[in-house]
Amino acid sequence: MKRIMAEHILVSDLYQHENKEITAFYLVTEKELREGKGGQYLRLRMQDRSGNVTANVWRDAAKTAEEFNQGDVVKVKAQVVNFKGQIQLSITRLRYADKSEYDMGFFLAKSRFEPDFLAERFWSFVDKVENSYLNRLLHVIFDDKEFFNKFLYAPAAKGWHHNYRSGLIEHTIAVAGLCEYCATIYPVSLDLMICGAIFHDMGKVEEYTGDASFEFTDIGRLVGHLSLADTMVVAAAAQIPGFPDDLLLNIRHLILSHHGEYEKASVRLPQTLEAVLLHNCDNLDAQVTGVSQLLDSAPPDAIWSEYDRLNNRYYRIVRVD
Repeated sequence: MKRIMAEHILVSDLYQHENKEITAFYLVTEKELREGKGGQYLRLRMQDRSGNVTANVWRDAAKTAEEFNQGDVVKVKAQVVNFKGQIQLSITRLRYADKSEYDMGFFLAKSRFEPDFLAERFWSFVDKVENSYLNRLLHVIFDDKEFFNKFLYAPAAKGWHHNYRSGLIEHTIAVAGLCEYCATIYPVSLDLMICGAIFHDMGKVEEYTGDASFEFTDIGRLVGHLSLADTMVVAAAAQIPGFPDDLLLNIRHLILSHHGEYEKASVRLPQTLEAVLLHNCDNLDAQVTGVSQLLDSAPPDAIWSEYDRLNNRYYRIVRVD
């Protein structure tokens, strides 16, 4: 093992070192030079495979910011502090870490489920699609081994929910499960619901790049995963002789409307019952998982979560004995 393992303190264990000075290595996932009452300071978000933590550099912030980039691993000396019930790091020394000092795999957050299990669950949903055209459409896209391998390890988001390796397929499977249940109690097409769940976010394979710090690709910023997935489906359907136009239209609408609101970058508002359900199933899994990630990152004795900047609120931690 590289020597980092001997001196690193997991993010999940930082609460045990409150008010103490620590030395450790972390991956920088966010980096922002800010203006404060006392001048500039550097706000960082750092992570290892156990979680992430906010950190601040109060002295020589601009100079320190020039010494590393987002996506780099750094070695820090810092005071572990409790700020409004949340563990943070107040960094006193920081330097860029040479690749010989660490194993990058130690810093990459990933799904708690193994890729083989996720792949098996994914294909089990494909097998449930009985419509021959839709089943063929799924296979045209996902039988491409290179594409499926990217899909298997891609994140579902840059931040908030499932923002880790294999997060995309984990989210897809969860949404497919919710859609399958909805098809048992509402008058909707199970085949369309499963296909909508599987296709809705697959454009994220092309929207994000990077193994360490996920970033938007140019096409991700300029086109977005809804339009990317729509293009993939249209191209794949063109390879299937006689693919029904109306069926393709329904699939495209599921993809292009799944964000639910124009303000949230939806291309269209949901205008079929299947589209309404898909949007809500997608949002349910995304929101519950995002909140769960916030709660899981809180110290064991915390009463409130860290502030949720996306939804503008804190969450109270409920413990039932």
